[in-house]
Amino acid sequence: MNKPLRRIAIFCGLLVLTLLLRDNWLQYVKADELRTDKSNRRVAIERYASPRGDIIVGGEPITGHTTTKGQFKYKRTYKDGAMWAPITGYASQAFGANQLEYIEDGILTGNDERLFFRNTLDMLTGKAKEGGNVVTTLNADAQKAAYEGLKKQGGKGSVVALEPSTGKVLALASFPSYDPSVFAGGSDKDAEAWRKLQKKENPDDPMLNRALREVYPPGSTFKVLTAAAALEEGLYTSADEKTETPLPWIMPGTTTPLTNDGDLPCEDATLREALRVSCNTVFGKIGADLGNDTMLEYAKKFGFTEEQFTPTRSSASVFSDDMNESQTALSSIGQFNTATTPLQMAMVTAAIANNGTLMKPYTVDELQAPSLDTIEKTDPEELSKPMSAENAQILQSMMETVVSEGTGSRAKIDGVTVGGKTGTAQHGVDNSENPYAWFISYAKGEDGSSPVAVAVIIEDDNAVRGDISGGGLAAPIAKNVMEAVLKGKQ
Repeated sequence: MNKPLRRIAIFCGLLVLTLLLRDNWLQYVKADELRTDKSNRRVAIERYASPRGDIIVGGEPITGHTTTKGQFKYKRTYKDGAMWAPITGYASQAFGANQLEYIEDGILTGNDERLFFRNTLDMLTGKAKEGGNVVTTLNADAQKAAYEGLKKQGGKGSVVALEPSTGKVLALASFPSYDPSVFAGGSDKDAEAWRKLQKKENPDDPMLNRALREVYPPGSTFKVLTAAAALEEGLYTSADEKTETPLPWIMPGTTTPLTNDGDLPCEDATLREALRVSCNTVFGKIGADLGNDTMLEYAKKFGFTEEQFTPTRSSASVFSDDMNESQTALSSIGQFNTATTPLQMAMVTAAIANNGTLMKPYTVDELQAPSLDTIEKTDPEELSKPMSAENAQILQSMMETVVSEGTGSRAKIDGVTVGGKTGTAQHGVDNSENPYAWFISYAKGEDGSSPVAVAVIIEDDNAVRGDISGGGLAAPIAKNVMEAVLKGKQ
């Protein structure tokens, strides 16, 4: 063979070798990645070739499915979609999935590796593939009370209800909301419905999960955390001991007095009286006396500064470090740059109601195979113990006075012990916009245990400013949610 032909033969041999190497790389090394790649149309066709499993509340599915024309055989449907969207999220042929629909997608589609054996048997017997179910901790009556209360109030807002002893999420509502059914398919109509729900098209941002993802100034509801720190640190040892609080109280390092909301009996007030009438001076001074480091320590014990996972992610609530005494004082009454999710304030309330033990919040009770066999069960998990039982019970008595004799009277339930705290949080530059109305509360059963703790926040830009208060707008919603849970316990 002459030299030119030999070179061509060698070159062609190298090309064939390269092709073989590439072919083997694709077929054996990259095969699984390519098989599951989102850009692979066959993956999407297979995904919608069988019905998704259901998300279950109180033994009943709140999701469903329907057949469609075209390559994708099935699409998701939702029952009372707007009410449940903050829990379920959406599953859309065009826009993917989020929240529980995304997190538990493997179970719902039947593709979870824990279903491999069952899927293999079904394939051998010719049985159609099925998805498993996600059983939630939600209480349908409590969720309905929360959502309808927000809807009736108007504006924007959210509600979170927890079972203090376990951390189970009983209600998680956000308003305004959206129906995931309207864009579950892949048509132009679905695309238009999706577009109209985006914030740039809809300033109310109905797809924002306000219960988990929005952080707000907590206002006076934060005072219960400050009271907890004061009791735990021994600054005061009882609810009825007089505090050392002058009136006016000048914030440290300034010539500015911290004002109260009106002519309140706050001079040297007891902790009970200070919480009942919501004295800024008492709790601001407590924060300054304890200092930034100590207040931050207790905020962290209650869950601040860290994201929470229910398993849907919740934004981290904020309590800053490196603040001076006056900034710490303001932060200790829920002002300055302190900010919190409604879930976080429900956690604070639940820990107090649970005699000082904070349980990890969760929304998934169990995962089921299509046969309804349990694949995984969630066990309650303790997150922290921010308070002793003794001090938690002192704080409970103070919160119960707020409802029985103070600003939280609209949360009273006949024959039931209720504790709570109102809050009206500043909003906008120099408090120029309508404030947020907060209410946190818990109810006790006959045995003294608490089956429910609730946090409610209302944003109402159209309300008359003077009519906005946590006791007026938020407390009635909290009451209805607590009553729904208590009724189910009877």
